[in-house]
Amino acid sequence: MAGEPGSGKKRATIWEVARVAGVSHQTVSRYLRDEGGLRPATREKIDKAVAELDYKPNLIARSMRTRRSNRIAIVLPELTTFVPIPVLKGATAAARAAGYITDVVGLEGDERRRAEGTLSLLDSQQIEGVLSFTPLSDEVIAAAGRRPIVVYGEYDDQMHSRGELADGRPAGMIVRHLAELGHRRFLHVAGSDDWASAVNRRQVYEQTVADLGLENYGVVEGDWSVASGYEAARDLPVNSGVTAVLAANDYVAMGVIRGFQDRGVRVPQDVSVFGWDNEEFTRYFLPSISTVASDRETVGGQAMARLITLIRDEPQPAIAVEGLFTLVPRASSGPPPR
Repeated sequence: MAGEPGSGKKRATIWEVARVAGVSHQTVSRYLRDEGGLRPATREKIDKAVAELDYKPNLIARSMRTRRSNRIAIVLPELTTFVPIPVLKGATAAARAAGYITDVVGLEGDERRRAEGTLSLLDSQQIEGVLSFTPLSDEVIAAAGRRPIVVYGEYDDQMHSRGELADGRPAGMIVRHLAELGHRRFLHVAGSDDWASAVNRRQVYEQTVADLGLENYGVVEGDWSVASGYEAARDLPVNSGVTAVLAANDYVAMGVIRGFQDRGVRVPQDVSVFGWDNEEFTRYFLPSISTVASDRETVGGQAMARLITLIRDEPQPAIAVEGLFTLVPRASSGPPPR
């Protein structure tokens, strides 16, 4: 990278960007401050020059001049073993592209303590805004005044999915896909009912089966684990007539497949199995697991874009979630046995 320590290359300067773009360094400075008023053609020339030179503003020097930190705090309820890496990746990438540094902060305790922690972050004047992926009370928003906060509560206090990420509609997509292949009798191995995502998936599954005039053999109460999937497949009666299983996630699907295999039931020749989450192992399991992919990076990037417009006092962009989920059929699903 140009200008990186140990790279042997000198960091590109604002004057070099101006020379390559064919504009004045004052114009480049306005571009970097995102003050607006630049013609689209001028902005495009500077965009190309920045990319060509791999120009990166000196954020520390900028903050000393402007007394702005160029830092954003991303708030989670607490730093546990589960961290939403794709969502954070999308958020941090959007921040970096806009010239901001991000700090991920885990605020432990109840809603009151999280409120105090969030306001303390803003009071420190070390950050310019807060993006929270956990709910914050209306009192916190009111107390923050004009200080930028975006609450995009995709997770609750226990880091359970909610919001767009808990949308159950892909369950309907799965059922319709399998019905088009010829399946008529279904089984659902659900996740824990204290997760909104599990409840939503079950509701959409049951409604879609009913709407299409298909047969719901039943719903097995699971807990997101491989074991719950294995036990569901192990205990399914031989004469159930089930030819398709919708698992709550990929781990459950893996358990279902292994449970059938241990019984001598072939997947997908005898029973098709569909998972959810597109975990990396699904591509390498035997058979590879049909699943649902979700573009969590887009969720994080859109949330960060909203915060940045607040910081810059610009119009709020619309949050678009169309195309967030995609079916990924693989070797674990196919037509029912004839």
